Amino acid sequence: MKNVFPFLFILLFSCNNIDVECSAYYLIRHAEKVRLDPDNKDPELNDAGQNRAIVWQEYFNDLDIDKVYSTNYNRTMQTVHPFASANELEIIQYSPSKINYEDFLGSTIGDNVLIVGHSNTIPTFVNEIIKEIVYPDIEDSNNSNLYIVSKCGDEVSHEVIKIE
Repeated sequence: MKNVFPFLFILLFSCNNIDVECSAYYLIRHAEKVRLDPDNKDPELNDAGQNRAIVWQEYFNDLDIDKVYSTNYNRTMQTVHPFASANELEIIQYSPSKINYEDFLGSTIGDNVLIVGHSNTIPTFVNEIIKEIVYPDIEDSNNSNLYIVSKCGDEVSHEVIKIE
């Protein structure tokens, strides 16, 4: 019996030391865009949007972001460019209609990831990460939502806050 106790003690504590890698995902819609031409499918940011891009840069500077993803549109790239440039991070372009969410999650395990998209793609992206339909499309006038998803193994938490 004396010889069994040390073995059980070691077995018990070795099972509790399993490392679980955690990931954090920060998802935002692009900043305010120029709305002069309703036919322009790829407008740039207006002055308010350029100011918001700086606000986002300042917000994300302290979060140790490892990877930055953006759709290939002027407004999304311009939203994330100040942050990516200041932190010497490559902007990885993705297509919301072609992304494989399982592959994406697998390639970002242990990372802090910033993702920029659109009013109808960011909530879908969040819902795919959390594997639950929680978030509806963002209202067209809203450019201040920040969706935060934390994933540690099978444990997932999420919230949405506004950054003005």
